[in-house]
Amino acid sequence: MKKKLSILIAIMLVFAMVAACGDTSTPATPDAPATQDTPDTSDAPAGATVLTFWTFQQSHADFLEIMAESWNRDFPDRPLAIESSVYGYDDNHNNLLIALQAGVGAPDMADIEISRFALFLAGEPQLEPFNAELAPIEQYVIMSRMENYAKDGQYYGIDYHVGIPVIYYNTAILGQAGIDVMDIKTWDDFIAAGLKLKEETGIPMTTLEVTEHWSYYPLVTQRGSDWFDNNGNVTLDSAANVEVMQMLYDMMYEHEIAVAAPGGFHHAEEWYGFMNGGGAASVWMPQWFMNRFTDHMSDLHGDIAMRPLPTFGPGGSAGAGMGGTGTVVTNQAGDPQLAKDFLVFAKLSEEGAIRTWTDLGFDPLRWDVWGRDEMKEPNVFTDFFGTGVFEMLLEMRDGLTAINLDERFPAATTLVQSQVVFRVLDARDMTPQEALSAAAEELRAH
Repeated sequence: MKKKLSILIAIMLVFAMVAACGDTSTPATPDAPATQDTPDTSDAPAGATVLTFWTFQQSHADFLEIMAESWNRDFPDRPLAIESSVYGYDDNHNNLLIALQAGVGAPDMADIEISRFALFLAGEPQLEPFNAELAPIEQYVIMSRMENYAKDGQYYGIDYHVGIPVIYYNTAILGQAGIDVMDIKTWDDFIAAGLKLKEETGIPMTTLEVTEHWSYYPLVTQRGSDWFDNNGNVTLDSAANVEVMQMLYDMMYEHEIAVAAPGGFHHAEEWYGFMNGGGAASVWMPQWFMNRFTDHMSDLHGDIAMRPLPTFGPGGSAGAGMGGTGTVVTNQAGDPQLAKDFLVFAKLSEEGAIRTWTDLGFDPLRWDVWGRDEMKEPNVFTDFFGTGVFEMLLEMRDGLTAINLDERFPAATTLVQSQVVFRVLDARDMTPQEALSAAAEELRAH
């Protein structure tokens, strides 16, 4: 008991440390945190099993409640109802961790954001594995995303999306310099296009985050690197990571084709206004960033082309899926088999995968629906970006990799945000090698 208590206290201290450093993982998720909301389940089918669900995203709760209706239609002999509680980001994760460690008070199902997931895999996970339920459909699932929520060959979480890194080009701006986005294949091509655009229009090619990691981390994974290796060794200061950071620095200060994102990151209101007014010609972010354009940059309607990230050479990697939230079934679930079967149905059935796109605007984990006609039917995203999104994503599918999660992943991300990208790209008081080496040594000391 004393050992469990000491572990719990240590983990909570880690949370406190991350919060004190200005944890900014919440903006990385597809929606803003919502307030608590518990729906009325009085109209549930007779004899329905109530599954409790904790999350920090109202849209996730809405999605599972909608899919519960489809479940009850298809499985009337196993009726269920979802009782959702939507908390703030920190409350959701802290309360869940305490309940699991205490062995009482946890919900049947819960959302765990990817940067916090490794903490829930420490020791013996208090979560139910999905391996048996995945086996019949594994060939249709992008398993690199499942690997993000795995330990010792057991899969403990199911994401809402793949989060494929892509680049969004403003074709109206690039057209002023006669630049065709289809000709940009590598990062060398990207830099050359940026130099041409600067010379002919004076408009920067892109913006880079200086307080977040989304401009840096996708390119790190493209280079086959990460914050950690497969064995948990810190690789934050690897040669590949230094080279990527140097490339970003050069884009800003040598080539002068990139500027710091107004507001510091790509979820700032200042940045939305800047881009909506044609301030820069491109931005790279995960696929789920599509809804930022439809919600915050509507003046760019019809001007934005989504393309694969440029690579570091012909045939280079697409990189790893970015961001995400794994939904789990806790070991305190009243009916764990029902909860697991339902989550696989909600997210990985054909209907669930299609609705992941039509209802949430995300790239679903089940890739075999990407070419279906339903994925091309008119919605706010096809109207804004056109209908070729999933044809392009299918071409990138086989190049996707997994990231290496570790219990220190939240601390690593915070260090990258505050001690690496900020110090190198904004304060400019450390070189890429100096900043990464210092952050890596601090991480190794944890």
